[in-house]
Amino acid sequence: MYHFVGIKGTGMSALAQIMHNLGYTVQGSDLDKHFFTEDRLRELGIKILPFDENNIKEDMKIIRGASFDDNHPEIKKALELDLPIYTYAEMVGSLTKKFKTICVAGCHGKTTTTSMLAHVFNNSKGANYLIGDGTGFSNKENELFILESCEYRRHFLNYSPYYLVITNVDLDHVDYFKDINDVIDAYSEFANKTEKMIIACGDDHYTRYLDVKKPIFYYGLDGDNDIIAKNVEYKTDGTSFEVFVEDNYYGFFDLPIYGKHMLLDALACISVCYYERIEAKETAKILKTFTGAKRRFSIDIVNKTVIIDDYAHHPNEMKATIKSVKQKYPDKKIIAVFQPHTFTRVEEFASGMAEALNLADVAYVLDIHPAREKQEDYPNITSDLIIKELNNGHRINIDEADKLVQYKDEVIIFMSPNDLSKLENELKEKLAN
Repeated sequence: MYHFVGIKGTGMSALAQIMHNLGYTVQGSDLDKHFFTEDRLRELGIKILPFDENNIKEDMKIIRGASFDDNHPEIKKALELDLPIYTYAEMVGSLTKKFKTICVAGCHGKTTTTSMLAHVFNNSKGANYLIGDGTGFSNKENELFILESCEYRRHFLNYSPYYLVITNVDLDHVDYFKDINDVIDAYSEFANKTEKMIIACGDDHYTRYLDVKKPIFYYGLDGDNDIIAKNVEYKTDGTSFEVFVEDNYYGFFDLPIYGKHMLLDALACISVCYYERIEAKETAKILKTFTGAKRRFSIDIVNKTVIIDDYAHHPNEMKATIKSVKQKYPDKKIIAVFQPHTFTRVEEFASGMAEALNLADVAYVLDIHPAREKQEDYPNITSDLIIKELNNGHRINIDEADKLVQYKDEVIIFMSPNDLSKLENELKEKLAN
């Protein structure tokens, strides 16, 4: 029996689904609060318990989420019983060694790219996949495993890539990485573990700084890449482009995606498909039906008001999301609702966050979600650091949907890795009535 401490986490829930599919007995525990990842777990019959040291029994193996240290009651009990305890990354690393693993890494875009790859391979050759939006699938017969690979605390060094896709390299997780050089070192170490090849975005500044001794191929829009998108047309119903591989025409793609960042994510996916010998027409046909990853540009329309839910929390992601909205809805006003994630990020990126939010017509900012950090350790770091730099910015709380009801027939984007469904659902209810 495998017991997951923090089973509702996006990676943890996906791993639980995969291990269940592979025939392992799985259960887990978490806070007694609904999170979108638990719905699929319950469908599969996976037991979810409230945290309690009595959940831990003699015959168990424990998998713990990144937020849980040795002082957590369940971990304490497991240590007392001398049970085997694995981190999420250790268990994923051990499991994926049995397959040819396509690792997708990058500070931005890895969830969407992993989802695109899973969608194409699931509908062609077949593949297992673990996606950071809480989606996991496995079948022992599949040879390939598509794995979203997070750089935080160098967790991805637990993995053994057959292919490695790098969407970009940027400074994030500033509570761990010292500076951009530290990030580049981590990615370089990971890249050099790759067995077959690295496929990296050549338009990204820092991917060109990687110290790589393995075969590397670059994709992008710039002319010095190996795989290039040309004749790009950004439209209100999506984006079309032609792909050339080493100056040879590969295929035409007309996809329901928005923004340059999603075009690059699609190009990463197309690159892997090319090297795996999937025909361009087949890739184009399957990608045409891609509906997006969970909580990545998820669209709901209530009485002509467009509500978009997105995971963006780094300034570059926020800018990309708002620009995508402008492509799809060029005639509508854009209202951005943002909850910053962690004090260290706000300390480092407050001005960049404000710059991104100023691309919208109006911006509302919630209090900082602390995640693993404590406000007392950062007494001077609050949302005010962002709000004071906004052209048209306001504070909002999770129970103040009334402030947003005035924006009928416009686009309201909710951005945060934290769950803002309480505010979103209250708004949808008010708009519907």
